[in-house]
Amino acid sequence: MNVATPAEARPAVPGRAREYETIYILRPDVDPESAERVQSRVADAIVREHGTLVKVEAWGRRRLAYPLGNQRRGVYVYVKYVGGGGLVAEVERNLKLQDSVVKFMTMLVSDEVDISLLKVDPEETKLGKLELPPEDEAEESREKELGLVDLPMEASRSMRSSDEVDDFEAEEGTGEDGSPGRPQRSEAGGGTEQET
Repeated sequence: MNVATPAEARPAVPGRAREYETIYILRPDVDPESAERVQSRVADAIVREHGTLVKVEAWGRRRLAYPLGNQRRGVYVYVKYVGGGGLVAEVERNLKLQDSVVKFMTMLVSDEVDISLLKVDPEETKLGKLELPPEDEAEESREKELGLVDLPMEASRSMRSSDEVDDFEAEEGTGEDGSPGRPQRSEAGGGTEQET
C-alpha cells in the first residue's frame, strides 16, 4: 500500500529549502523596543531551526480590513525566510507568545530554493527603528461614513444649496413681511406657536 507523505514530513534535499513569507501585525500603539523584541524572537527562531532570514520590512501603520478586538489599525511587518518544514511552526509559535502581535499569516512562496544561489543583503535583514508618526487622523464611526447618523442642524443646513427649500418651510405660508413663516418659541411653555 502506497501512502503519500505530507510535504512537511518529506526529507529535505541537501542544498535546497522552502521559501516562506510571514506578515505579522502589531498593535498600533507599539513602541519601537517592543517591535524590535518581536523581530529578534522571529530571527532567533529562524536561526534555531537552521533557516536563513532573507528580508525584513516594516510597512508602517495601516488600517485593518476589519477590526481585530478593539483595534482598527495595526503596524505591519513583512519577513521573508528560507528553511525546512518545522521552521514555520516555530516562527508562528514565537509570534503567538508575543502580546504585541495582533495577527499573522505565513505563505509558502517556493517549494524548492537552491540555498547556494541565495544572496542575502545584511541590511535587508534588520528591522531598524520603527518611526511611527502619531495618529492625527480622526476616526469616524461606520454610521457617520454611511450617513446613518443625524448631523447637527447647522451642518445639515449648510450642506444644502441656497436655492433648495424644505417642504416644511414651503408649506408654512408667509409672515407679515412676505417671508416664509417660522415657528416661534413662546416664553412660558417652551412649545411652538405660529406668528400671526
